[in-house]
Amino acid sequence: MEKQIHLEGIDPLEFFGINNVKMNLIKSLFPKINLTARGHLLYIQGEEKELKNFEKKFIQLLDHYYQFNVLTEETILQILSTGFSSLDENGTVDKDIIVFGNSGKPVRARTPNQRVLVEESYKNDLIFAIGPAGTGKTYTAIALAVRALKNREIKKIILSRPAVEAGENLGFLPGDLKEKIDPYLQPLYDALQDMIPPKKLEDFMKEGIIEIAPLAFMRGRTLSNAFVILDEAQNTTILQLKMFLTRMGLNAKFIVTGDVTQIDLPRRSNSGLIFAMKLLRNIESISIVQFNTNDIVRHRLVREIVDAYQKYYEDQAEEKAKSEETRKAGKRNE
Repeated sequence: MEKQIHLEGIDPLEFFGINNVKMNLIKSLFPKINLTARGHLLYIQGEEKELKNFEKKFIQLLDHYYQFNVLTEETILQILSTGFSSLDENGTVDKDIIVFGNSGKPVRARTPNQRVLVEESYKNDLIFAIGPAGTGKTYTAIALAVRALKNREIKKIILSRPAVEAGENLGFLPGDLKEKIDPYLQPLYDALQDMIPPKKLEDFMKEGIIEIAPLAFMRGRTLSNAFVILDEAQNTTILQLKMFLTRMGLNAKFIVTGDVTQIDLPRRSNSGLIFAMKLLRNIESISIVQFNTNDIVRHRLVREIVDAYQKYYEDQAEEKAKSEETRKAGKRNE
């Protein structure tokens, strides 16, 4: 009897080992099964009972690999011999771990509000994550999306950003439209590359399982069975963000991230993010998670820089308010 097992998205070198050392270990544990790997297919031959037992345990190996992006000889022995795989080398579960990235590196919720974002993602399908640069809003959101994909809770991940010119003119940048827009989307690529092996990420993007696109490409679509993240949402207009939010289909989760202190829109335009938060704040099943400087996980100077700018803006607002009050008082005395 012969069967096939699909091996989509694996790195053969990591999964089967150099010179097939891991493949040979698997073969040694199932001497009655004949194994042949060809591309993304594993052909298995043997008696029906043996095949069923092998297939059940081999799928556990695949699940482990898809979760942790790494497969050691010790893990192969543990799973194929006992059918059990611990979540970490100590056999314990770290509740702050969202997903395991490349080489099994854990991606954790590292700050109080990152943990809040994780908790709110369990409860609600639309979440606004707002706060200053460096707080891990987008990184945490992408980790949640990758976990949902690995757990087969959704069928695709869609990441988007508005292509707003921040001191640069798109028209003068070299290349076609995609090449002009890609620099705006690079932070999203960077986060994904931390969490998904290069070969698997390339396959996912070719197959449309992971899509990274500017906000304008969302128009007219219904996004179902998807985890959708809109980054830098402070640079959307009111109509753009309304368009995006109304793309939500069945079994979809949306996370909208932004920093209302870094709006690059023309002065005459109102930020869609600020408007949406005010308008939707009291709707049940919509969460707003407010990050602050205590959540900054970049260089320690970033927190001080953000605080300095914030104080400057507050002082300017206070001076403007005083000036306006003085002007009004002068008019009343005329």
